[in-house]
Amino acid sequence: MRTTLTLDDDLAGLLKRRAQELGVPFKEAVNRTIRAGLGEAAKPARGQAPKTVPHSFGFRPGIDLDKLGQLADELEAEAYAAAAKPRDPARRQRPRSRP
Repeated sequence: MRTTLTLDDDLAGLLKRRAQELGVPFKEAVNRTIRAGLGEAAKPARGQAPKTVPHSFGFRPGIDLDKLGQLADELEAEAYAAAAKPRDPARRQRPRSRP
């Protein structure tokens, strides 16, 4: 991203000197310095683990919650099969060919 940044004179001098020491362009020295400075601040603070609150979703006994994906696939397949069937009973019957 390209942006305009106003630096204090002393900071600009330090960054120019640092760029010369490292043999890199001024832009790269600025980016490295900012990354190094943000290194500790960018790390997430370790706090308490979030509390898990159990909730009953009202499933009936005997329903295997680990197979809900399979159940959804079966219901989708049934719905697709029902939609693919012709609705007009006359269309279902094919005329018989005579030998």
